[in-house]
Amino acid sequence: MQDSLNKGFTLLEMLVVLVIIGMLAGLVGPRLFSHVDESKIKTVKVQVKMLKGAVGTLYLDMGRYPTDEEGLTLLTSSPDDDNFKPYWKGPYLEDTAPLDPWHHPYQYSVPGADGHPFALYSLGADGKIGGTEYNTDIGVLPADSSDTPGGDRNTFDIQLGS
Repeated sequence: MQDSLNKGFTLLEMLVVLVIIGMLAGLVGPRLFSHVDESKIKTVKVQVKMLKGAVGTLYLDMGRYPTDEEGLTLLTSSPDDDNFKPYWKGPYLEDTAPLDPWHHPYQYSVPGADGHPFALYSLGADGKIGGTEYNTDIGVLPADSSDTPGGDRNTFDIQLGS
């Protein structure tokens, strides 16, 4: 009869197991979450390349890039200007332009830095201009990016080619 009463775990044993699990999570968790931030950076780079390709295709059809006012909306809806409507062969994206991994819209402006005809970038994790590390702007940056206060905007600048 004595054996049937000792089949469970004591409170002390359960607390020891919980402390060990907590220590393991404290050691392993930060390493896993650092990879999440790195994957978001890679996602931005891929999405900017995809959007840049769509803008390039639009340029081939229309002979011009979207204006600041039209932005990435021109990839999914025809222009208001009747002179350019016949040349628009879109939509150039299946859906609307995606949000960046931090749920902010991609930024588009004319012209881009270093001779690029347009700027197309994410504002990073903080959603603000400038920043460092994961808060920096990522993509093809605007021409005036070096004059912008708030940090070095080129930390994660990607070379997308022409």
